[in-house]
Amino acid sequence: MSEKIKILAVDDSKSTLEVLKRNLESSGYEVLTSLRVDEALPLLDEYDIDIVITDFRMPQATGLDLIKHVRDNHRDVEIMMITGYPSISGAVEAIKDGAGEYLPKPFTAEELLTAMDRIVARVNRRKVVKSAESSEENYGIIGNSPEMQLVFRRIGKAASTSANVLITGDSGTGKELVARAVHYHSDRRAAPFVPVNCAAIPDSLVESELFGHVKGAFTGAKDARAGFFEIANGGTVFLDEIGDASPNMQAKLLRVLQSKEFCKVGSSVVHTVDTRILAATHKKLKMLVDEGSFREDLYYRLNVVDIPVPSLAGRGDDILTLIRDFLVKFSTSMQRPTPGITDEALQALRKHSWPGNVRELENLIQRLVVIVDHDPIEVTDLPESMRFSLPVDGRVDRSLAEMERDHIKNVLAMTNNNKTRAAEILGINRKTLREKLKRMGAN
Repeated sequence: MSEKIKILAVDDSKSTLEVLKRNLESSGYEVLTSLRVDEALPLLDEYDIDIVITDFRMPQATGLDLIKHVRDNHRDVEIMMITGYPSISGAVEAIKDGAGEYLPKPFTAEELLTAMDRIVARVNRRKVVKSAESSEENYGIIGNSPEMQLVFRRIGKAASTSANVLITGDSGTGKELVARAVHYHSDRRAAPFVPVNCAAIPDSLVESELFGHVKGAFTGAKDARAGFFEIANGGTVFLDEIGDASPNMQAKLLRVLQSKEFCKVGSSVVHTVDTRILAATHKKLKMLVDEGSFREDLYYRLNVVDIPVPSLAGRGDDILTLIRDFLVKFSTSMQRPTPGITDEALQALRKHSWPGNVRELENLIQRLVVIVDHDPIEVTDLPESMRFSLPVDGRVDRSLAEMERDHIKNVLAMTNNNKTRAAEILGINRKTLREKLKRMGAN
């Protein structure tokens, strides 16, 4: 841990506090202790506490009193309830009031540290989302994951040369952001960056769009017009969706890449151009080459430096950082306070497969900021399909009974075994949930 997690342990038993302090400090946590609730309250105000561990029954104020105080005054603090008098009603009441973990005494060091692992994971998720400063920005792109660090290294290498670059990745992953980063950190940054959507240019206008035309070159050409390559002279042409380029466009592009020369439509004057090519596609270009629908010579001209951009689902906790960035962005634009987001909602978002990638996430967060009128954003505010998502590598060769069983188990885990909330997410009542759990052999 780069920064120690701070824990406040509250118990009227000195021996219990000693056990907690010894086990937790040996695992790298910073631990403060208190024998009474009223003595613990000033510590919450004085120190930046991450987790409160509290006994259930204590003289004067109880653990439930402390939980309610923490929830009312220190909403981001996680809570673990421990007790020598375990009961179902006590556990339900503690969880309802805000305890994230419930641990009956006596407990082993392994049981304590396992529960701590779960609660620390929630603390770390909340810290990432809470602090805009916790995210590193590289080339104007948010990402701390190893996958994005590789992208940043490739951007740095590409920016230091004039070689052509092929950027690959699914739709919505930010390929144009990568292209702009390469251009604006290269020696060509002062010259234009000209994006070209290869899929949007009609085949009849390819030559005119790319190279321009002279006045009267064809019907409707009332004025001379510069093409993309002339506009980008000295700078960069970004060929977006190059995999959708027609055979005619591919031939025109290959010629200008080879010769650095072109003629405008309606003119025989040869123009020399100095442009760098950055191309992007969500398609497998090598497969298109093998199929014969994309020119092999053009492929190798473009693919001098390759930058694969990972999917959002493969970027780990970058999802949490992006959530924070988008919450701040859209709240600021709407002149609203930035809302919080519960750990259950974060887990649901973290597990979603994100077929639309960063673009899908951005659209969702904008929608939540617009329509949710309470704070924090809860898992029930998410679209129904996102309240629980199968893991990205989830098998599909399972029976409905197996899928239902795993779905129920995961929703219960996501809600810390809160059956009321789990039933709400599942769209059934508590009685039905109890019956399903009984058939599954679970309590």
